[in-house]
Amino acid sequence: MKIFEKQLWHLISLTILIYGVTALLKNFPLDGEFWGITTKVWLICSIGIAIVHQVYVLIVWRLELYYSHISRIFGKAGFTLYAVGFTFLFIPRLLFIIALGISSKNSFSLDPIISFSLAILLSIIVIYVMYSVLKYFGFERAYGIDHFDRSFGDKPFVKHGFFRFSNNAMYKFGLLILWIPGLLFFSKPALIAALFQHIYIWAHYYFTEAPDMKYIYGKTK
Repeated sequence: MKIFEKQLWHLISLTILIYGVTALLKNFPLDGEFWGITTKVWLICSIGIAIVHQVYVLIVWRLELYYSHISRIFGKAGFTLYAVGFTFLFIPRLLFIIALGISSKNSFSLDPIISFSLAILLSIIVIYVMYSVLKYFGFERAYGIDHFDRSFGDKPFVKHGFFRFSNNAMYKFGLLILWIPGLLFFSKPALIAALFQHIYIWAHYYFTEAPDMKYIYGKTK
């Protein structure tokens, strides 16, 4: 089935990443809590929500792109319902890392000037990326409407705003927002969770989005 194209590599990448997180945190005390929830649980939530979110996108995209299942069941409301689910799963990716950062704050040492300066720099980059997405790319396209509306296959790739510097600005630079809580709270687990999520998005790109884009546009970014 086309829905499973390259997903074995997705699974292998995910397994390696989870092993990597375990290795990085080996012998590291996951002390602290936030809202009565332990650091370990927040870490599991931070990793788990990224997996659930990306698998959700994979399933919906492939079911619609190759079989039109979503549109047949929900009609024109299919994309809207998918987008609601996407948002519901995406926002906690940052919120769980924030909670993780608070729960495990001050778990590594870094000059506050350096840490806060990096957080400000990343914030500026992320704001410009989001501005570029809103003004030039459009959030519908960012959500993957090209899997629902085949007319998007005739549209060129965006080359304005931050996209002048990177065709894949959202993945390369937009997700830098995930690193900010770890820097602000001096949290090693939050930084590791951000690293996991930022690398894992590329498993989504190479094994789900890139093949889909080749099918839709005849090429990838």
